[in-house]
Amino acid sequence: MLTRFLRWWVVGILVIALVALLSGCGGGQSGGGTTGHQPAPQDKELILATTTSTMDTGLLDVLIPEFEKQTGYHVKPLSVGTGEALALGKRGEADVLLVHAPEQEMELVNSGYAVNRKLVMHNDFIIVGPEKDPAKIASSQDSAEAFRRIAETKSLFISRGDNSGTHTKEKSIWKKANLNPAGQKWYQESGLGMGETLNIASEKGAYTLSDRGTYLALKDKLNLKILYQGDEALKNIYHVMQVNQDKFDPKTIKINTEGARAFVEFMVSPATQEIIKKFGVDEYGEPLFYPDAGKGE
Repeated sequence: MLTRFLRWWVVGILVIALVALLSGCGGGQSGGGTTGHQPAPQDKELILATTTSTMDTGLLDVLIPEFEKQTGYHVKPLSVGTGEALALGKRGEADVLLVHAPEQEMELVNSGYAVNRKLVMHNDFIIVGPEKDPAKIASSQDSAEAFRRIAETKSLFISRGDNSGTHTKEKSIWKKANLNPAGQKWYQESGLGMGETLNIASEKGAYTLSDRGTYLALKDKLNLKILYQGDEALKNIYHVMQVNQDKFDPKTIKINTEGARAFVEFMVSPATQEIIKKFGVDEYGEPLFYPDAGKGE
C-alpha cells in the first residue's frame, strides 16, 4: 500500500511540474526576442499603409503573420504608392506607414503628422526593358544618361505615374537628365502599382524603372531584362513611422498608437531584421532587401 501511495505521489509531482513548465513556455513570444506575458491589445485592428513593393515581393506575407502571432494585433495592409500612403497617414486613415520616399516622408515628419520614424531596410532601383535594348542604355555612364538615351530614341517608357516612391525617384532622374517627358507619345503612365506596371512594360516591350525586389519576384513571368543598375542615385530606402494622434481630435479620429509603436519596434527588432536579410535568398539566390535598422542614413 505504501509503495502504491509513493508511486502516485511521484506521478502527481511530475504532472504538476509538467504543467508549470508548459505554462512558462506559453508566456514567451516566438521569433521576436521578447519574453514574459504580453497583455492582449485593447484595440486589435492596426491599419498599415505601405508601398506596393512590400506586398508584391511577398515580404509582408511573411512579416505580418509573425507580428500578429507575437502581439495579438490584426493588421489590415493598404498597398498603395508611397504618396498615397503618406496621404492616408496625414488624413488619419492609417496607424503606421512603411514607405520609401525619404524627402516626402520628412515633410510628414516635419509637419508633425508622423513620429518615431526609423530606418528599416533598402534595396535598389533598376531600369529594365526588352532584351534587344533599342536605346542601348546598358552602356550608359549613369541613370540620367540611360533616360536621355530612351528619350533620344523615343523608345517606349512606362511610368508608374502614381506619385509613389518609385515614381518620385523616376521624376528625379528625368530632372537630372534635364528632360520633361510628360505628354510625349513614347512616355506612358500606368497609374498602377509596380507589379502591374512591369506586366504592361513586358507586354509592350517597353522600358520602366522598378525596385529590384518586385522585379525579382516576377521576373520569370516577364519579358524584361535588367539593362541598367548600380548607380548610387538608384538606392531605394525604406522607413517605418507612426501616425501622430496629437494631430487629430480623438473624438473623430482614433489612431492605434500602441499598435503602431509595436509595429515600428517589430520592424527594427533583430529577429525581424534577420528575416529581412534572408528573404528571397533561397528562391532568387540573393536577398530582395537588405536590413538597415540601427545604421546611419
